[in-house]
Amino acid sequence: MGALPPVADGGLTRPRIGIGGISIESSTFSPHISGDEAFTIRTGAELRAYYPFLDEGRELAEAADWVPLTHGRSLPGGAVDPETYRRMKQAIVDGIRAEGPFDGFFFDIHGAMSVVGMEDAEGDLALAVREALGPDTLVSTSMDLHGNVSETLRDAVDLLTCYRMAPHEDWLNTKERAVWNLLARLRGPHGADPLARRPFTAWVPVPVLLPGEKTSTRLEPARGIYAALPGIEALPGVVDASVWIGYAWADEPRCQACVVVTGDDCTLIAREAERIARRFWDAREDFEFVAETGSLDEALGKALAPTARRPYLISDSGDNPTAGGAGDVTWTLAQLLQRPELTDGSRTTLVASIFDADAVAQAVSAGVGATVTLSAGAKVDAGPHGPVTITGTVYSVKEGDPDAGTQVVIAVGGLHAIITERRKPFHHLHDLRMLGLEPTTADIVVVKIGYLEPELYDLAADWTLALTPGGVDQDLLRLGHRRLSPGVYPFDPSGEPALTATVVRRGEGRIRA
Repeated sequence: MGALPPVADGGLTRPRIGIGGISIESSTFSPHISGDEAFTIRTGAELRAYYPFLDEGRELAEAADWVPLTHGRSLPGGAVDPETYRRMKQAIVDGIRAEGPFDGFFFDIHGAMSVVGMEDAEGDLALAVREALGPDTLVSTSMDLHGNVSETLRDAVDLLTCYRMAPHEDWLNTKERAVWNLLARLRGPHGADPLARRPFTAWVPVPVLLPGEKTSTRLEPARGIYAALPGIEALPGVVDASVWIGYAWADEPRCQACVVVTGDDCTLIAREAERIARRFWDAREDFEFVAETGSLDEALGKALAPTARRPYLISDSGDNPTAGGAGDVTWTLAQLLQRPELTDGSRTTLVASIFDADAVAQAVSAGVGATVTLSAGAKVDAGPHGPVTITGTVYSVKEGDPDAGTQVVIAVGGLHAIITERRKPFHHLHDLRMLGLEPTTADIVVVKIGYLEPELYDLAADWTLALTPGGVDQDLLRLGHRRLSPGVYPFDPSGEPALTATVVRRGEGRIRA
């Protein structure tokens, strides 16, 4: 990104910019409902501090008067409770009306929020934000690449960008890019002209919907597609180029891949958006899982082989809470407990995790070292397997985790099952070490995740992505999508889309399609 451009004649020297949004990834196939308890609400100084690039003394911080309003952020989960959504939306709208007017607005969203009874939650939120802001405020939107860009969202905002890495190691850089783009437009020669400062948007939906585990940017073809974006962005007349994979575990018409290129040269941005969209479509059958896949039994067979490299990691992918799984599916743990070679003490297996507050309370009451029999899990998602019965020793108790609350480990021979009070993803070695578990010396580590986050990726001497059941099942065709747009691959493989860019500029409508 580099330094901001100097303020041009007519540009805004110190624009007034508001901040707000809602961020959650919601599986409509999970019975979990994301209510008030799921969201961390940040306002005022706490919200500004969430963005280090707005720290005092930083260039972007000093380039505007920042007015942080309200932002709600949750771990991925099920669809959002309508009243929870309404309250967050109203807080953002009320803040805009109380603190406005604004020259610009940083709209920080995910793009895959589902709300019970709605089919385009971000579109609804964007319309409410736009109505409160009025037509002249320039809105720049930061998104996850697993979000969706509907026509409603496209037409309510001015600038769109999303992550370029999966796993999302560039999440903060993307938010900074969205702010940089916003400031660059407001400081430009048309900064004082509300219409002229708006770029054109070339939008091409690509009727492909694949799980993130098949579209990691660590591998081709996603790696090459995303690697092309900085070059497009650097062309004269282009502001930003982005590709959305879309969100595979929601059954809504907007769920599909999408290419958006913004800029001032309508012909150029349309050409580049269509070129990348065609490249994505032509590669649709080339996307492969980021690791070797198999059933849980197949994964265990490899992990237990005498020649297996250790620690051997197994992704329990169907109930991945960071993709929207409930996090309390017990199917995998129940299978593991039936394997004597995992419970006879001859090897160490770590299993993360299920959540059940009652089971945790029972283990805490019994105390470390006590033998307990617990019925745990499946209170939210009992579809694949009901509650699991665990008889073992309370190995450790850890209180006060900001996500999990109290955590316990139940040892059944060499198998160490983690049970938490609340939903929690286990992405870091510290998550295990705080419980007295050492992942580097374990034989097998089973984690509810899809592709491995960086620390787990580095930990794994070998790895299988197990195709387990749950609300974010990697086998999309067995989930039962019914409401996708026609022609979306692989659900309807017979389609052949035109992949023609729709070019719009807010206030002028459709320039061409």
